[in-house]
Amino acid sequence: MTGENFIEVDSGQQAKHGQVATGDVFLSRKIKEEGRLITVLSDGLGSGVKAAVLANLTATMALRYTTAFVDVRQSAKTIMDTLPVCEKRKISYSTFTIVDLDADGKTRVIEHGNPPLMLWRGATTVPIERTSLTLETWKDRVIHYSEFDTQPGDRIVFFSDGVSQSGLGRVGFPLGWGQDRVTEFLRRQIMAEREISSRELSRQLVAEALVNDGRHAKDDITCGAIYYRCPRRLVVITGPPFSKERDRELAELVLTFEGRKAICGGTTASIVSRLLNRPVTMSLANLDPEIPPGAVMAGVDLVTEGTITLAKVADMLERGNTFEHGRKNPAVDLLTLMLQNDIVEFMVGTRINEAHQDPSIPVEMDLRRNIVRKIVALLETRYLKETHVRFI
Repeated sequence: MTGENFIEVDSGQQAKHGQVATGDVFLSRKIKEEGRLITVLSDGLGSGVKAAVLANLTATMALRYTTAFVDVRQSAKTIMDTLPVCEKRKISYSTFTIVDLDADGKTRVIEHGNPPLMLWRGATTVPIERTSLTLETWKDRVIHYSEFDTQPGDRIVFFSDGVSQSGLGRVGFPLGWGQDRVTEFLRRQIMAEREISSRELSRQLVAEALVNDGRHAKDDITCGAIYYRCPRRLVVITGPPFSKERDRELAELVLTFEGRKAICGGTTASIVSRLLNRPVTMSLANLDPEIPPGAVMAGVDLVTEGTITLAKVADMLERGNTFEHGRKNPAVDLLTLMLQNDIVEFMVGTRINEAHQDPSIPVEMDLRRNIVRKIVALLETRYLKETHVRFI
């Protein structure tokens, strides 16, 4: 998001034990030209594939109608009329929570069937005034609509009933975890880490709900979190400039950039090291046979090899495998940095590296800039980051 503030959104999710498909769906869409971010959490009836279809249909329609500012009642009626009727229960049902937030903090929320959304200001919840709406053709369904101004530093947290009902029937949870205890858990996490990201907060809540269920989820568990704050910035410098006369621009960027810094490429790191008189030391920590080792330089958060590492990051982003099964290597470190920050800037040198022109090297490793373009597209479309690329 452009402007002084950034909208960070992420989610945590766990499918019901024994199910491959999750019946909860979490979708987000960034409307760049309007500075808006729309997020939907839908919980389909039951679990498994049928629930996933219901939830996907609901979330997709909700995104489309909210994007177009369609009237709340009309949107809800169309969604409910479209959903197929369950043969056993004779109802068509999928819950949804829709959050429409713009860069100025103006927020619209539409809720149906999910546990109440929470607005956090620091470690305190802020009361939300909701208007109850009913539909002519669905008088047994209640839609809750609210509008409020989100302030810098605020968080919006919402989840499926797999969170609030986790532990149901177990010792200590006769009626489930409950909204009050969920609230207290979130308060403790925020107090322990005031700048906790949406990614970490949502995953911590899902992990705790899973513990309540004895680590075998009794229902699909999903939590979405939105953090409205000043943007976190990262610059990735990779590749030497086309002209050696511009090498100093790399060093100047390391000195002046306000945010986290990563250098990808041995030649690039050597240029910065020489111009700033800062030695580069190879790191033997987290060695991985597939990824070249990283290095350490004063004033730089991460130093890695170039093309191979970037190609691995692109692959992980594309597959959505942002954990790599617990592996720790420079590619995972670089990916983590990208996901922890909101605005990712790339300075890409265009001098040809002869080492990568061998025809035996895969096509995807041919040119560093093509890999960067792929990373940028994935960060923008799937992870809702803001990116900037400069070729030199």
